[in-house]
Amino acid sequence: MTLADTRDARRTLETSHPPTYHIPQADIAMEHLSPNPGRSLCEWKGQARYWDVEIVGERIEAAGWSYPDPTPTFSGIAGHVAFYPEPFDEVLVDGEQVVPQPGRFYGGWITSREAGPFKGIPGSRFW
Repeated sequence: MTLADTRDARRTLETSHPPTYHIPQADIAMEHLSPNPGRSLCEWKGQARYWDVEIVGERIEAAGWSYPDPTPTFSGIAGHVAFYPEPFDEVLVDGEQVVPQPGRFYGGWITSREAGPFKGIPGSRFW
């Protein structure tokens, strides 16, 4: 089952992170997502809200997040959802399998196009 398929993702970059892809809700099977009560605050993007994903009877809590009202600089990601890659069987960018960014807090997608080291590895807490 395909949860999302897009050619219109918004790619965001932060220092010491691989890219995060924000996918338009129109390109996501939103019937598999339900709001999660979790919230976090990004000093650049604003308040994030989390999404649970349910596929084939399996619920993955806080597998995705969105910024319903992002800061003006990041207004282009409103109406989009980003996903952590690690809980899914297959996450592809241009046909290449994504490697999750280390550390559960981070949601970066690593492909052969990115070069580390990336925040999330041991000893990177204060990078």
